[in-house]
Amino acid sequence: MGILEKFKSKKEQELKGDIVEDTKVVKETTETDGAKKKPAAKKTAKVIPSDLSGVVLRPLVTEKAAIVAHGGQYTFVVATKANRVQVKSAIRAMYGILPESVNIQNMRGKVVRFGRSNGQRASWKKAIVTLPKGKTIDIYEGV
Repeated sequence: MGILEKFKSKKEQELKGDIVEDTKVVKETTETDGAKKKPAAKKTAKVIPSDLSGVVLRPLVTEKAAIVAHGGQYTFVVATKANRVQVKSAIRAMYGILPESVNIQNMRGKVVRFGRSNGQRASWKKAIVTLPKGKTIDIYEGV
């Protein structure tokens, strides 16, 4: 099967564990007006464990969530099969802060109508994360 290994995508090989792609940093040392530029700073990406990568889907941006955030509670949309322990460890991996408590609510999808036909929106799960005093998460920067 060595011949067919070339045609597999890099993602499949990484998942299988065959190769680990090395990251290369390109250094810029071009001279402009007699001064050398410093090499570009290497960005370090936060690595989230694979079992926690799909737990926290996105922060919930609503007026009520913004008001409650002033008190140290942040609201997130999480996977429907996620539990408190997974959410707590995912928040610690993403933001580096260990939450004091995690409250989870199942939000039932609303019944909607499109003309004469009835339907229902998808159900989802909401997690309210309480942080220790003095700790904050900046999730509303682009809003």
